[in-house]
Amino acid sequence: MITLHRLGHDAEPFQLNPDLIVTVEANPDTVITLTTGTKIVVAEPPERVAREVRACRVEILTEALRARREERHGSAGVSARRATHAILTTMEPREPVLAPAPPVLSAVEPVRPTSLQAPTAQ
Repeated sequence: MITLHRLGHDAEPFQLNPDLIVTVEANPDTVITLTTGTKIVVAEPPERVAREVRACRVEILTEALRARREERHGSAGVSARRATHAILTTMEPREPVLAPAPPVLSAVEPVRPTSLQAPTAQ
């Protein structure tokens, strides 16, 4: 969130989610247009609003990267995966084990189909 002041209300700061900002215009006062279509007139110049948005995003990304680094270095699961990967990549490849071929039946009497006809009355 960034802290801004409505024009004419310098004593009352408010917080604004920078992800809601669509445009920041100076005509001559600074007008911020939000994704909802709402327009807010603020006391800060457009350059300061842009600087605040940038600082807010840098802070969020810095915190996310810090948390990710801690997760990588502090997690036993990652170390175990790396160790397993190292072991598997250093092993020599083996020849594939082939299953024995099924026996070949040569002198087998052919199977005769059974009759499916109903018995005839005599």
